[in-house]
Amino acid sequence: MTPLVAIRDVRKRFGSFEALKGVSLDVTAGQVLCLIGASGSGKTTLLRCVNQLAEIDSGGIWLDGELLGLRADNGRLHRLSEAQIAKQRLKTGMVFQRFNLFAHMTALQNITEGPVQVQRRRPAEVTEEAMDLLRRVGLADKAASYPSELSGGQQQRVAIARALAMRPKLMLFDEPTSALDPELVGEVLAVMRELASTGMTMMVVTHELGFAREVADRVVYMDAGAIVEAGTPTEVLETPREPRTQAFLSAVIRR
Repeated sequence: MTPLVAIRDVRKRFGSFEALKGVSLDVTAGQVLCLIGASGSGKTTLLRCVNQLAEIDSGGIWLDGELLGLRADNGRLHRLSEAQIAKQRLKTGMVFQRFNLFAHMTALQNITEGPVQVQRRRPAEVTEEAMDLLRRVGLADKAASYPSELSGGQQQRVAIARALAMRPKLMLFDEPTSALDPELVGEVLAVMRELASTGMTMMVVTHELGFAREVADRVVYMDAGAIVEAGTPTEVLETPREPRTQAFLSAVIRR
């Protein structure tokens, strides 16, 4: 089966710091892949490279068979224009640690803005779909509320609905619960569980090992910009082979 996401020998530097050291990874359609590891291990950088928020230095990333950020011409690779990259980026939806909602827009307006302004879809159709998404994330009664009137968990659920409104092929989650109070984490994870159950392809950077154990098809442990271990949740979280994985899990469990 051709993977939906194919990452091949991707390297990324920030000055003298090598954030990604030849990462290769496949994600098949409908798969939930959880990336775990300590802060600074390269997880978020990898996600940002997939969404083209960071430009890779070498290697390649393919999404749905299309090489991201580059085009081949007479045997040479050329960087795409910003407009072309923006068009490719529409295939992904990304949910960040911070909710990044437009403060002057209601929950409903936050969701409809992208499809109407960027995808030029009909407002009536988009509004109907946005209301369905709000119901899906349990916030139909908050359509007219502004971000300041919502809890952190509610804002993050609106952010998820906003990403889904663009009809992406791939959803990227960068520690979506890390900025939330503990009592609000569960409501966001519940939405993500439901989304996974529908067959949405997801790459999730998370410290929520219980979520990874329950929902992920594959778990990848990263350290120092490289993949140390990958496998099923049972293989990586219950019976890890690599000493670095074992040490990381022991430290997390002790906390």
